[in-house]
Amino acid sequence: MQLKRMPKKKRLPAGRVALILFLCQMISALEVPLDPKLLEDLVQPPTITQQSPKDYIIDPRENIVIQCEAKGKPPPSFSWTRNGTHFDIDKDPLVTMKPGSGTLTINIMSEGKAETYEGVYQCTARNERGAAISNNIVVRPSRSPLWTKEKLEPITLRNGQSLVLPCRPPLGLPPPIIFWMDNSFQRLPQSERVSQGLNGDLYFSNVLPEDTREDYICYARFNHTQTIQQKQPISVKVISVDELNDTIAANLSDTEFYSAKPNRERPPTFLTPEGNTSNKEELRGNVLSLECIAEGLPTPVIYWIKEDGTLPTNRTFYRNFKKTLQIIQVSEADSGNYQCIAKNALGAIHHTISVTVKAAPYWILAPQNLVLSPGEDGTLICRANGNPKPRISWLSNGVPIEIAPDDPSRKIDGDTIIFSNVQERSSAVYQCNASNEYGYLLANAFVNVLAEPPRILTSANTLYQVIANRPALLDCAFFGSPLPTVEWFKGAKGSALRDDIYVLHENGTLEIPVAQKDSTGTYTCVARNKLGMAKNEVHLEIKDPTRIIKQPEYAVVQRGSTVSFECKVKHDHTLTLTITWLKDNGELPSDGRFTVDKDHLEVADVRDSDGGAYTCVANTTLDMVSASAVLSVVAPTPTPAPIYDVPNPPFDLELTDQLDKSVQLSWTPGDDNNSPITEFIIEYEDAMHEAGLWHHQTEVSGMQTTAQLKLSPYVNYSFRVMAVNSLGRSLPSEPSEQYLTKAAEPDTNPTAVEGLGSEPDNLVITWKPLNGFESNGPGLQYKVSWRQKDGDDEWASVVVANVSKYIVSGTPTFVPYLIKVQALNDVGFAPEPAVVMGHSGEDLPMVAPGNVRVNVVNSTLAEVHWDPVPLKSIRGHLQGYRIYYWKAQEGSLKRNRRHIEKKILTFQDSKTHGMLPGLEPFSHYALNVRVVNGKGEGPASPDRVFNTPEGVPSAPSSLKIVNPTLDSLTLEWDPPSRPNGILTEYTLKYQPINSTHELGPLVDLKIPANKTRWTLKNLNFSTRYKFYFYAQTAAGSGSQITEEAVTTVDEAGILPPDVGAGKAMASRQVDIATQGWFIGLMCAVALLILILLIVCFIRRNKGGKYPVKEKEDAHADPEIQPMKEDDGTFGEYSDAEDHKPLKKGSRTPSDRTVKKEDSDDSLVDYGEGVNGQFNEDGSFIGQYSGKKEKEPAEGNESSEAPSPVNAMNSFV
Repeated sequence: MQLKRMPKKKRLPAGRVALILFLCQMISALEVPLDPKLLEDLVQPPTITQQSPKDYIIDPRENIVIQCEAKGKPPPSFSWTRNGTHFDIDKDPLVTMKPGSGTLTINIMSEGKAETYEGVYQCTARNERGAAISNNIVVRPSRSPLWTKEKLEPITLRNGQSLVLPCRPPLGLPPPIIFWMDNSFQRLPQSERVSQGLNGDLYFSNVLPEDTREDYICYARFNHTQTIQQKQPISVKVISVDELNDTIAANLSDTEFYSAKPNRERPPTFLTPEGNTSNKEELRGNVLSLECIAEGLPTPVIYWIKEDGTLPTNRTFYRNFKKTLQIIQVSEADSGNYQCIAKNALGAIHHTISVTVKAAPYWILAPQNLVLSPGEDGTLICRANGNPKPRISWLSNGVPIEIAPDDPSRKIDGDTIIFSNVQERSSAVYQCNASNEYGYLLANAFVNVLAEPPRILTSANTLYQVIANRPALLDCAFFGSPLPTVEWFKGAKGSALRDDIYVLHENGTLEIPVAQKDSTGTYTCVARNKLGMAKNEVHLEIKDPTRIIKQPEYAVVQRGSTVSFECKVKHDHTLTLTITWLKDNGELPSDGRFTVDKDHLEVADVRDSDGGAYTCVANTTLDMVSASAVLSVVAPTPTPAPIYDVPNPPFDLELTDQLDKSVQLSWTPGDDNNSPITEFIIEYEDAMHEAGLWHHQTEVSGMQTTAQLKLSPYVNYSFRVMAVNSLGRSLPSEPSEQYLTKAAEPDTNPTAVEGLGSEPDNLVITWKPLNGFESNGPGLQYKVSWRQKDGDDEWASVVVANVSKYIVSGTPTFVPYLIKVQALNDVGFAPEPAVVMGHSGEDLPMVAPGNVRVNVVNSTLAEVHWDPVPLKSIRGHLQGYRIYYWKAQEGSLKRNRRHIEKKILTFQDSKTHGMLPGLEPFSHYALNVRVVNGKGEGPASPDRVFNTPEGVPSAPSSLKIVNPTLDSLTLEWDPPSRPNGILTEYTLKYQPINSTHELGPLVDLKIPANKTRWTLKNLNFSTRYKFYFYAQTAAGSGSQITEEAVTTVDEAGILPPDVGAGKAMASRQVDIATQGWFIGLMCAVALLILILLIVCFIRRNKGGKYPVKEKEDAHADPEIQPMKEDDGTFGEYSDAEDHKPLKKGSRTPSDRTVKKEDSDDSLVDYGEGVNGQFNEDGSFIGQYSGKKEKEPAEGNESSEAPSPVNAMNSFV
């Protein structure tokens, strides 16, 4: 059964067992529920809730934690004993007790040893109602001792002999896990021939030469301390017969004769256990492990049987290649004789193991907590079994009951304590101890004497939801002492529910075995005892079951085609439905070919792997149903080349199940023309209202041939069907027979009802009329009703036909009206229509906004404020306020208004302020404000004037550089197009630019505002300058305009007035450099220089002096300058075409490169332009640095011989 729990609701699974309830019975009682409200005033003796295991092995490297947790009311206090005497934890600084708990922590990590705290510990939890005790907790530190040192001799044996390699691990606590590995820490392979025994020894049924190795190592892993100990490696050598004969022959004289014979096959014998019989004892509940390992050649196989019985099927396992038999959860019934049989081709032997199963004590009936009311009787029962049978002893509050304080209400009878006429002083905690030689059991059970009136613990007004025809369980968790009786009632005045129809469980739960719709209602649970009564109401709702009304059907499809499965589900509309599709009980493949749409699953391009069972699972929050169908995929039938086309039209249309508002249409599909039909489209014709016009009705899956169609009243229906495949839509089928539905009152009223006045004294009511299909009958009309919203008038109404508008005249201006339009026909009225609100006509506003104020924010922005006009003066829907503003000349505001371009800003709704952006600085403006409604604008407010302050000007309109000379440039400009104030001056900044586009120092000049031309003098020749130029007003600097220009190289190179003269000169030099005679001349000069350098080098090495200086002094040539010592270059030469001496201050480029002399040239190209400076008068001071010498690889410098272009420097 399934029920749902909402907020304060419950959902219970079918067949649910009793909830967490409190049951009071005479012979036993469950624990008091730990309900917070219940425990606030309810005392309870202590109960141990958590404790450490009886055999508690600790890690000596970590602190010791001995757990003891208990609950009770009031909270219990804790104490401990160690080895039977009180353990005073306050005297040991290493021992602490967790607050609110009895858990001990012994801090041995800082100091102390674990061995010091070995012993038997017991915890006692005590409050005013009694004392509970824990088990005896034996605390022992784990041990992982080393192997004893031993000398292992190498083992040599013949091929085929048996062998046992002993492990004999050290005794640890707990015992170690044994395994064999080699030096590389690889486990040694095991098989039927070689295996490890339970004692850790490695057994060889027979050895082979490949068993020879020197690193058989036994390892012992101590899990508790995570350590591994290693035995000394054992060396094994297996000698074949041939090797053995060679060894014997080498050691014997010629007269002696010995021959080792090949190892012969032999029958099995047992390596372990020894003899024909052995005994095994195991405790109940443990794992019984029996082992038989045999030797022989060939390797024996082991079999197991149980004499006079069979091995338990589900608890028997074979390990170690069937050499070990294991039975889990062993019981006394597993005692008996077990026989292992070892067999090979030469014979068989057997060994019998006699198994005896003993048992430590185990519970048959453990004592349960007992809650009684004063004067009641009860019993505590403690029954245990074991082999041998355990002895039962009782304790009261941790003290043997023989020496405990006497209680007249208590009588002990073996394993039972009987209580009669208990009183509150009878409350105590009793301990039952069941023990034998194999162990003990200890159980705490309290007797709590309480007098409590009934309490209902189930939440009030819980709502249960159950599927019809299933069981319903209504909870009534209760508590009380004495045990309350519980009754259930249905409804406010119902009688107690009887057991013949309902099942009343002892825990208070009411079960309705088969819940029906009439089971819905409110149920009341009443709990009574002699101290009082409590009741609680719960509610039950019965939901319709989920049903699959159309299941998926078995399908056989061809490979590559499309298949569709349908799963129509009907469910309770108040529950949420989820439909899931499965394939072979798993999820659908994550493939785009699988499409799930509502209640359909479609598989496109079917493959062989798609075959299988497809299941539709319908889930709600309360129930689940499913249905399956099988898909079989077959190979396509080989046919001639198919003809693909749209489907043929469906035929044989038939109308059945003809009802007032529905009909079932069925048809027969036409041929799909080799492309599966994916859907059918159904259309209808209304021969009465729109004859010849076909309308869309619905679409259905291509797998369907019927459809349930919803109909409207008073329509003369005909239907037709079209089939659709991947190639398109078929022709329509022949129309079905006509079906005229009965007339009925309209289902709906007109929509889009509005009331708006077209004139100040009328109200125009409009609506969207119903079409003939929606009329539902003859005589369609409209009842139009209206009345003032705020008046006490009755509704006025009129009935009209064939219109969608009605005008009400003589209305007040802009008054709210309530309006409704209802459809009716000869059969009756449509449902009551919705009421909408409209307004009579608007008129222009009567009042202008007052108190208009202007606040100039900055030179381009102003803020306008005004007072709102009275609402009654608006006479319409307030749409906002409109500001008209314009730029005007002072003193001519009225005279030129007609020719002024006004700007308009509208502010929506009831705003009373707004910002005017985009104003022109230093201008005179005027504005007025008007209110706007749906009719138009009201009167304008009086004009308000204001001035904008000065702003920064725009950039100068143009900047040109004319008349360039060697040391001057002339700038011409036009003033800014938008001065935005009174110009105070111009600022000109300029700076040189070198060949690497680095900028030199910046010069700043101020120029009067009335100037439009300026000449800069004392500039450097052949230098590019960059200019920055802008105007200023009192508000600040405006945008700048930039330009670049170049001074000329030489006056002879200027072609006034065109700056392009420099370009002509550069072009001429490039032409010379490319002439053949010039290149030849330069090569000859370079060769001559090379020879001269070689001669100088030879002379210097010989110690001689080369009188270059004297020769130069004797034959001085004014045009030939000495070679520079710093860079190895020749001096400067004048151009062959220019015989003028070099100008003062001119320099040849230190990098020996020719610079272009067009408009891109600058002095930076000829020196370290970054270090250039300008004098105060604007002249350039060129400073050359040694930077280029330090960086010869930069720019155009090179250590190679000068090229013809480089050589041009000598002639500049």
